[in-house]
Order: sequence, then structure tokens, then C-alpha cells
Amino acid sequence: MTEDILRVKNLNVELGREKIIENLSFKVEEGETLVVLGPNGAGKTILFKALLGLIPYTGEIWWKPELKLSYVPTRLPLVKEFPLTIEEFFNLKEVSRERTIEILKEVGMTQSNILKKKITELSTGQFQRILIAWGLSKDVQVLLFDEPTFGIDIGGQENVYNLLEKVQKERGITTLLISHDLSVVYKFADNVLCLNKKSLCYGRPKEILSSKALSELYGGEIKVYKHVK
Repeated sequence: MTEDILRVKNLNVELGREKIIENLSFKVEEGETLVVLGPNGAGKTILFKALLGLIPYTGEIWWKPELKLSYVPTRLPLVKEFPLTIEEFFNLKEVSRERTIEILKEVGMTQSNILKKKITELSTGQFQRILIAWGLSKDVQVLLFDEPTFGIDIGGQENVYNLLEKVQKERGITTLLISHDLSVVYKFADNVLCLNKKSLCYGRPKEILSSKALSELYGGEIKVYKHVK
């Protein structure tokens, strides 16, 4: 029987006198994939920052004790533009050469000279794989990913999500994922949290993502574009 790894109760976040998140409650079980879905400005990234204790909030956030968490933001433009090699990038996190090679293989980066390749030389898809490896480089139990396929084409998105699913199953990692892609929600999420400052729906995607719920969330007609393998 699985147990809760995270419980959130009556979470409120206010920044600059503006209410960003209102009375939000949900839970995440160990090994689960929760996708946070919502329009721009809905408070999704703010939610992650509150969960990590990076910003002030009221309400309750409970994590299972002694967890190791890893957070990868939407993009790291300064890193992408800085002339670091991949090896130097992982050295910033004090990851050994051997562990770097191991984790890069896990995300499909197997070129013999990969460690010497500069970050600036990577395609967007390759850089996202590096960020996934960065997030997994330590022995983590929870991975928070903010739009891991930002700026990647449809084919590349499929590869990234399949990679995340593979790693999650192999390691039993609990994943919290922000995405705008409904087909990703249907394919990969155990539960989905529809967020637009407050919770508009929460539960199994096939049970709660009705046309009415999506219209309320996004304020218009929603079309689902399925990935094709």
C-alpha cells in the first residue's frame, strides 16, 4: 500500500498584496506522477516555490521526513549561454565524473566525448536531457519539473516525457510536473491538479477532465493534440 509523500492543506500565497494561490489542498502519494495544469499566470511555478519553502505562505505543507528533492525550473538561460562544458556544469553540483557519465547514459547521452561538449553547442532537446540528468544526478526521491519540454518540438517532447516515465518507473521516483499539454496529462499523469489561483479540479485525468472543467480552467474551447510515436 502506498503512503502519502506530500500533503498540502489550505495553502495561500500572497505576493505584493496580490493573491496568487487561494485555499489550495491536495496530496501526492509515493511513486505518483502529479501534473499541475493551468494557463499562464495561474500560480503553477509559485506553487512549486512554496512547496520548496522558497517563498512565504500560509497553510500547511507537509513532506515525508528526510526526503531528497530536486527541482528543475522551466529554463536556465544563463547556463545555456555560459561557455561551460557538460563536465564543468555537473562539477558545480559536486557530481563525480563517474556519476556524471552514468546519469548521462541514463538519459540517452552516450557520445564518447560528451563531457567535453560545451553547453552552448547543445540543441534545445539535448539541453533538456542535460537538465533532467542534472535533476537526477543525486539520489533523489522527488523530482519537481517546471515545463520540461519548453521550446521543444512535438517529437522532442515525446522523447523527453518517455524518458521521464522510464526513469520514474526504474527508480520509483515521485514526480510533480507542470505542463500545458493535455495529451501528456492523459498519458503520464496518475493525478492532475487544475490550478488557476485556486483548485478547479483534482483527481484522475479521465475522471475529472471534462469539457466543462477545461473550459472553466482556460476560459474557452480546448483541443487535445495527441503525440504520435
